[in-house]
Amino acid sequence: MISLLISLQDWQRHLGAQLAAVSDQPTQEARWLMTHGLGLRSTELLMNPHQVLTPTERAQLQTLLDQRLSGLPLAYCLGEWSFYGLDLAVTAAVLIPRPDSELLVSLALMESQAEDDLQLLDLGTGSGALALVLARERPQARVFAVEQSPEALAVARLNGVRIGLKNIQWLQGDWYAPLDASLRFDQIISNPPYLASNDPHLPDLQHEPRTALVAGPTGLECLEPIIFGARSRLHPGGRILLEHGCEQAAAVCRLLHDQGFQQVQTHCDLAGRERVSSARSPDHA
Repeated sequence: MISLLISLQDWQRHLGAQLAAVSDQPTQEARWLMTHGLGLRSTELLMNPHQVLTPTERAQLQTLLDQRLSGLPLAYCLGEWSFYGLDLAVTAAVLIPRPDSELLVSLALMESQAEDDLQLLDLGTGSGALALVLARERPQARVFAVEQSPEALAVARLNGVRIGLKNIQWLQGDWYAPLDASLRFDQIISNPPYLASNDPHLPDLQHEPRTALVAGPTGLECLEPIIFGARSRLHPGGRILLEHGCEQAAAVCRLLHDQGFQQVQTHCDLAGRERVSSARSPDHA
């Protein structure tokens, strides 16, 4: 039983004890839930540990705790998540940005310079994470971000407004469909749905939008149209970079080869898993 007179410090300990059932970092999660639920900074928790919570504040924290204990991912409880130094709004309409995707955006940045006048395309932008990093790190570039889901695109647009980047254009539709036919790009990147319909990891991802996870029976149903349409959308010598499942590299590379791409290669994450494949469009059609 929790006393009606409970301090910030005591409630944080209570949260940590409860969160140990669902988290491998309960103390950190307790601090995040406290700061989010009460609208405080971390320093305020440290400076006022004996401040007594009001009934309304206790109810707010209990609601967040109940959500987290029910299995709701922490990012959805908080309504935001960090990716590549950006604090992004996230809702159940978008996937939670993951460190795995930092490999994709890092590779994309390695192939360009901040002063380059580029046209960059992010297909299936979701929360806008990849496109926003590109727009921030390449301020001279023109970035286009396409998303099929209107709900997800609304989150991406919100993130664009929050971060204040002006060199990005948001488009709603399937893959290349909403793009002007004359547009050509120096780089196409995508982290599309790539799980197969029977993927064993899906039960662990039940709170995230299935349409952003599952491609179809093979898991290649979204990667295929992206690859098939890329040659006609890239400048000669342009690059395509695709995130995929760690067992899909051979299939993705085969598709890229079949479409006439050059310098096809796969890149591993820090755990040694094949997670991104890239290729170069020929210098001539």
